[in-house]
Amino acid sequence: QARLVESGGGLVQAGGSLRLSCAASGRTFSSATMGWFRQPPGKEREFVAAINWIGSTRYADSVKGRFTISRDNAGNMVYLQMNSLKPEDTAVYYCAADQRRTIVPDTSLGRYDYWGQGTEVAVSS
Repeated sequence: QARLVESGGGLVQAGGSLRLSCAASGRTFSSATMGWFRQPPGKEREFVAAINWIGSTRYADSVKGRFTISRDNAGNMVYLQMNSLKPEDTAVYYCAADQRRTIVPDTSLGRYDYWGQGTEVAVSS
């Protein structure tokens, strides 16, 4: 059974950094597009970043230049390096997998087939 498990969340001051990790198991995700989404308190879940099987990436405008998504197919891992964090980055962050071998990573929640349970990130001002 496919499973995604996030880790690395926590409390950090504004301007600080965190690195989120997502461990995939139960099947191979080497050809999948892997994405990070987040759900701020009281708001809907939104796209953050995605990376496809050939390493093409997409980012939400709000995180461009601050966040970097990467993957390690051999280890079935996906990472989100978050720098220059802001209070508005506070959210539960979710890892997700889109099984399709896409040329351009999709930003739509509905395209993703598998989801992790989420990890909380809190940024204090």
